[in-house]
Amino acid sequence: MSLASGAEAPADAPVAAPVLTNRRVLKIAFPIVLSNATVPILGAVDTGVVGQLGAAEPIGAVGIGAVTITSIYWAFGFLRMGTTGLVSQAHGAGDRGEVAALLTRGLMIAMAGGLLLILLQVPLIAGALWMSPASADVEAMARDYLTIRIFSAPFAISVYVLTGWLIAQERTGGMLAIQVVMNGANIILDLWFVLGLGWGVGGVAFATLLSEMLGAALGLWLCRAAFRVPAWRDWPRVFDRARLKHMAVVNTDIMIRSMLLLAIFTSFMYFGARFGDVNLAANQVLLQFLHITAYALDGFAYAAETLVGQAHGAKARATLRRAAILTSAWGAVSCLAMALAFALAGGAIIDLMTTAPGVREAARDFLPWMVLAPLTGWLAWMMDGIFVGATRSRDMRNMMIVSAPVYFAAAYALMPLWGNHGLWLAFHISFLMRGVTLLARYPALEASAARPAT
Repeated sequence: MSLASGAEAPADAPVAAPVLTNRRVLKIAFPIVLSNATVPILGAVDTGVVGQLGAAEPIGAVGIGAVTITSIYWAFGFLRMGTTGLVSQAHGAGDRGEVAALLTRGLMIAMAGGLLLILLQVPLIAGALWMSPASADVEAMARDYLTIRIFSAPFAISVYVLTGWLIAQERTGGMLAIQVVMNGANIILDLWFVLGLGWGVGGVAFATLLSEMLGAALGLWLCRAAFRVPAWRDWPRVFDRARLKHMAVVNTDIMIRSMLLLAIFTSFMYFGARFGDVNLAANQVLLQFLHITAYALDGFAYAAETLVGQAHGAKARATLRRAAILTSAWGAVSCLAMALAFALAGGAIIDLMTTAPGVREAARDFLPWMVLAPLTGWLAWMMDGIFVGATRSRDMRNMMIVSAPVYFAAAYALMPLWGNHGLWLAFHISFLMRGVTLLARYPALEASAARPAT
């Protein structure tokens, strides 16, 4: 039996290679689609709960606070992607000892990084709020939110590692369990703390802190099979210099790429604050649509990570190509469905998320950008998954270095002309640039999976 099934297995046991079919892609992707869909639903509930207070300021505060803390945490998002890529390749190569050792390495980095963020919370929060030109009321509430949320850092970052490890072995049901339990608890606590106890924005933050602690605990239990393989605490192997160097290179490249991507998303919120609290709140409401799209499409991008990574580890070039094609095709179907759903039901969703009349009106004005988002973002999201699986981290870094300046140049050029509409257009330009630049590097990725000549 395999480690992926949760049973103990020898470190050198062979790995079966199931046939790559549409059914297998959907079996991997569907739990991820459900799992990731709960994340933006949670963001929508956060926004909707404070939206019942009937003012724009709490919505803006939660928006700035959530974007800021997510940006800080996603500086460590490389651990999720790097873990999936490295573990899937080790799994495809049949190296079960390395599969277990990679979990230990990842969790050690996650805990150390989370503790460091707690120690540096004062300058981090001050710097984030200094960058945001929001009103004094919004800034005060956002500060309260961030001061509470920062203590979830070790747990939230560990969840990245745990889910990445599960995804790499096609154990996507485990990821679904983590997200359902974590986000379900968060929603219940949101309603209790904010509407029941009247804790306001601070209640949203406390709810998320407690739910992320619960998610990390469940993730460790689901990954318990790794701790039955002696290599998880084989310290010479865990700290092997060559393996650590490779992991560091991959993760550093992904971290740089992720920080540039987060700079785009974070600056979008900060730029939007220039157009007033109502537009800031409208952008926050509409970003929930974008998150729903991204997380739904990530189901197929994560499937690409797993299948491309396993094929790359096995040096099966034809299988890698088939994995890229099948997952991307299903991703395209998902994007078309999301665009249609937003076109038909976007207004009703906005009304559910806020009761503030001005915010509703502004959000409807910018809604067409959300209908377009799944179409402009499809290629970028799918290429990300393919390149993560192949651990082509240098290409991801370099293409983001090209794409990010294009976004900022577009934003500064277009905002004076068209205001918040110009900002949304620049956002879409960033999606297109990411996808096209990575597509140009795909032939080199596929060539790297060729089996060496003997």
